[in-house]
Amino acid sequence: MPDLPLNEILSLMAAVVAAGLFGGLIAGLFGVGGGTVIVPALFYAFSVLGLGGESNLHVAVGTSLMTIVATALRSLKAHRSHGAVDEAVLKAWTPWVGGGALIGAAVAGFTSMGGLAIVYGVCLALVAAQMGLLPERFTLAKDLPTGWARRIVGGLIGGLSAMMGVGGGSLGGMMMTLCGRPIHQAVATASGFGVSIGAAAMVGFVIFGWDAPGRPPLSLGYVNAPAAIVMGVLTTLVAPWGARLAHRLDKRVLRKAFAVYLLVTAGLVVVKAL
Repeated sequence: MPDLPLNEILSLMAAVVAAGLFGGLIAGLFGVGGGTVIVPALFYAFSVLGLGGESNLHVAVGTSLMTIVATALRSLKAHRSHGAVDEAVLKAWTPWVGGGALIGAAVAGFTSMGGLAIVYGVCLALVAAQMGLLPERFTLAKDLPTGWARRIVGGLIGGLSAMMGVGGGSLGGMMMTLCGRPIHQAVATASGFGVSIGAAAMVGFVIFGWDAPGRPPLSLGYVNAPAAIVMGVLTTLVAPWGARLAHRLDKRVLRKAFAVYLLVTAGLVVVKAL
């Protein structure tokens, strides 16, 4: 591990702690993966401090995925206490979402940093557009897809979520609201997708990044262990607070403000990576 000045070590830890706290709150409040905060924060922290290199974005994504499992479990438990989770949907969709996540991790392992940044930026922009531009009750279908359509859509949600380092809430929640499900039910149910996405994709990022060059120190494949542990603890503790707030606040203004944040973040990550 390179010898870092104390101020740089403190800066890295401050970025990790802040991202973990904010990421957990966002995951519970909006149902979107904490990776929308964790990935760009880690990516910029690694780059600014000169840690790693060409694999920095992959490691930021993989590290975020490791934190998702614990956060998703706590968030799901909190939402279940409010009776907001559609258990039938969660059971039917989880295998396809988890399988897609593993495939997404494999694809990410063979994708350049620039290519991964484009996937991250485009998908984040779509989530931002749905949150900030479309009316909350806007729908494209009357109900969720079934049969092969469910398998394909579930696989895409898992695969793209894995490549973004986010839980199922970002894309899964968007899909459910566009298919006519109430926003609170969509947030609550899609938070459960994060368990299978995080577990499957994390294993994939460790395996497919095991010998990759340009990784920050103390990384297992594309997962940075110290950052994952600190962020995992913090996001797990904070996510239930966000879930409770989700059932108390009028989120219209917050949704639009967060959508602006997502658009800016997507642009910055793409520019930095390219």
